[in-house]
Amino acid sequence: MDQPTPQAIEPQAIVQQAAAPSRMQMPQGNPLLLSHTLQELLARDTVQVELIPEKKGLFLKHVEYEVSSQRFKSSVYRRYNDFVVFQEMLLHKFPYRMVPALPPKRMLGADREFIEARRRALKRFVNLVARHPLFSEDVVLKLFLSFSGSDVQNKLKESAQCVGDEFLNCKLATRAKDFLPADIQAQFAISRELIRNIYNSFHKLRDRAERIASRAIDNAADLLIFGKELRQVTFQLLQGHARWDGNPRCAIGSDTTPLPSWAALNSSTWGSLKQALKGLSVEFALLADKAAQQGKQEENDVVEKLNLFLDLLQSYKDLCERHEKGVLHKHQRALHKYSLMKRQMMSAAAQNREPESVEQLESRIVEQENAIQTMELRNYFSLYCLHQETQLIHVYLPLTSHILRAFVNSQIQGHKEMSKVWNDLRPKLSCLFAGPHSALTPPCSPPEDGLCPH
Repeated sequence: MDQPTPQAIEPQAIVQQAAAPSRMQMPQGNPLLLSHTLQELLARDTVQVELIPEKKGLFLKHVEYEVSSQRFKSSVYRRYNDFVVFQEMLLHKFPYRMVPALPPKRMLGADREFIEARRRALKRFVNLVARHPLFSEDVVLKLFLSFSGSDVQNKLKESAQCVGDEFLNCKLATRAKDFLPADIQAQFAISRELIRNIYNSFHKLRDRAERIASRAIDNAADLLIFGKELRQVTFQLLQGHARWDGNPRCAIGSDTTPLPSWAALNSSTWGSLKQALKGLSVEFALLADKAAQQGKQEENDVVEKLNLFLDLLQSYKDLCERHEKGVLHKHQRALHKYSLMKRQMMSAAAQNREPESVEQLESRIVEQENAIQTMELRNYFSLYCLHQETQLIHVYLPLTSHILRAFVNSQIQGHKEMSKVWNDLRPKLSCLFAGPHSALTPPCSPPEDGLCPH
C-alpha cells in the first residue's frame, strides 16, 4: 500500500516564524502567575502518532511513525531516534521545565504489544509537549512536527545549539528572585510532597482502570467461546447420531442428520433444540463484540488519559530531581570551592608568598565569585520555573472530571447495549423447553437456592 506524501514546510520559514524568543502567556502584574485553563491547553494542538506498516524484506527495518498535527496541518514520518533528539534539544533549551520522558528503546524480540505500547507513549509525549505554553511556541517543536526533510535530527540540533538555554534568553531571568515569595523553599517542599501523593493515587487508579478494561476484553473472549461451545454441542450430538446410523451420507453437523427413533420417542424437542443452539451462538458473538468495544473504549478514553496525566506528574518529579541534583548541587559545589580558595588566599598571605601566586589566587577567587553569582541567579530562576510548572500541574487537575465522565459514559453505554442483546435473546430461549406433546413452555423460575424442584 502506498504511503501518503507528508506535507512539507520549508525550514527557513519555520525558523523565521519562531525566531523571537517564546514567552509564557502571563497576565498583567506578577509575571510568575499564569492564566491558562485546561481547555486552552488542550485546544493548542492534537497530534496523532500512527505506526507505518513495515515492508517485508530480507532485513528488519526500523519502526516508523506518521506524526500528524492539527495545528500545523502537517504529516511527517519519524523514527524513534528522532524523538530522542527532539527531547534532548528540549532539555538543552528548557532545563528548568517539565520535559516528558520517552518510552524505552526497542529491545531484542520486541513484540507487537510492546510496539503498540510505545506508540501510545510517544503520542502522549508529543501531545504534552505540543500543549505546553512554552514549548508550543518554540521553533524546535515546529521543526519536529512539520519539517519533512530526511535530516530532521541535524535541523533540530542546529536550531537549538545556535541559542542558549531559557535562562540566557529570558529577560526576567536575572530578576526572578524579586517575583518569588519569601517562603519559596517551604512552598516547593510542600508542592513536591503533594504532587508525589497525587501521583501515587492516580497510579493506583490507572492500574484499576486497566484491570476493568482488561476484564471487559476477557469477558468478550469468554462470551464468544461460550457461543461457539453451544454450537459445538449440536455438532457433537449430530456426530454421535451419524455414527449410530452408520450412513456415510450423514455429514457431521448436517441439519438433515436424523435422530434414532428409539431416542426421539416421536418428540420434536431435538429439532427445536438444534436450531435454537445454533441461533444462540450468533447472539453470544454479538455480546462478545459489545463487550470488546467497551473494553477498547475504556482503554482509549480512560486508561490513556490517566497515563497522560501520570506522564505529566512524572515529568514534574523529574524536574524536581534535576533542580536538586543540577543547579542546586552546582551552586553548593561552587560555594564549597569558593570557601577553599578563600582559605588558600589567607594561607598565602600569612606565609608571605610571591605576589604573582597571590594575584593568581585573587583572580581565581573573582572568577569563582562570578560563577557563584550566576549559580545563585540560575537557582532562583529554576525555582521561578518550578513555581510556574506547579501551576500547570494544577491546571491539568480538572482532567480528572473528563476521565470520570468518560468512564461513567462507557459503563452506561456498554451495559445498555449488552442489556438490549440479552433482552433480545431471552424470547429465543423458549424453544429450548418443550412440555408434553411437543408443546413449548417457558422455564420455571428457580427458587432462591437456585435448584429447580423435581
